[in-house]
Amino acid sequence: MTLSEIANELVAGCREGRAKQNLDVLYAPDAVSVEAVDMGAGRETAGLAGIHGKHDWWESTQIVHSATVEGPFLHGESSFAVIFEMDAEDKASGRREQMREVAVYHVRDGKIVREEFFYGS
Repeated sequence: MTLSEIANELVAGCREGRAKQNLDVLYAPDAVSVEAVDMGAGRETAGLAGIHGKHDWWESTQIVHSATVEGPFLHGESSFAVIFEMDAEDKASGRREQMREVAVYHVRDGKIVREEFFYGS
């Protein structure tokens, strides 16, 4: 897949509720995911199984009331960015939060090899 195809499919999958299924299609087996802050398990997760685990954790702990995805924004031949906004509620505490983040994806040999999340202050 080309950079544009990967970027567009990632965004379409997020909009259509296929983000988790797209992991096996779009990501390299040794992909790395980096959060802006430590969510309790460190900032960096290596490997597709670990990234699946992050998605499982999110789905098990959060209720997403609404979400939007803006982009993709291509950068050169090997990266793109996406802006995510969501209204999410922590299942355990009931705390509801409006979130906005920028994700930067790095692509090599037709697969996402690294994703980095940047949060607003």
